[in-house]
Amino acid sequence: MAAALGAMVAALESYRGRDRAVRALCYGCQLAGGALSGPQSPAEGLPGSLLALSAQLSSCRTVLRLLDDLAMLSHSRDYGLGPKDEDALVRVLSVLRNVADQLYYPCEHIAWAADSGVICGRSQRWWAASTALWGLSLFLGILRSLRVLVQLRRKLKQQKRAPPSPQSQQKIRAQVKAEVLNIISNLADLSNAVHWMPPGFLWAGRFPLWLVGLLGTISSLIGIYQASGRGSSGAA
Repeated sequence: MAAALGAMVAALESYRGRDRAVRALCYGCQLAGGALSGPQSPAEGLPGSLLALSAQLSSCRTVLRLLDDLAMLSHSRDYGLGPKDEDALVRVLSVLRNVADQLYYPCEHIAWAADSGVICGRSQRWWAASTALWGLSLFLGILRSLRVLVQLRRKLKQQKRAPPSPQSQQKIRAQVKAEVLNIISNLADLSNAVHWMPPGFLWAGRFPLWLVGLLGTISSLIGIYQASGRGSSGAA
């Protein structure tokens, strides 16, 4: 009990850990509020309070992301064009995803600044651009994970010809598990990203609030699970 509490406190004291917790709470409130409100619009009472809390938590995360540009730039610089021993397609997908992520932040910052009255201008196109870049990043992440899974499958076939070590098998299984979880998480977020695109694009604007909350909650819980080490142990 004491160890679990200590781990939770340690996670909440870090920026990434606190962001994961706030994200899960944000989508959880949206899920509960949307499910309780039903067809009622606007939601009142407890459902309305939960949805208002979800909106405030989302705004909090948006403000905190104003400081993420340098961290993303450092990550992109450290990765560069990727390790030379890594698969070429994986490297290309990773680089393109880093570019999409890097461009996402300034677009979101401009949209937030326009909504907040910091700058003059309309925010809709900037929100659309940031959402499109987020969706592109998620799509590239799914392609990357699928490519890694294909490589891992080849490794498993090669190991059948010679007795593999238990450590090697365990590592590959952990990598497969991590990539499958990445795909599920990215698919959930990508579904929401399309929903938030301008009307007329695929299923944009068609999701009920509870479904948006459910998909976001699934993605958030996967992120927390992977960050705990149980879901990403041995992953590349």
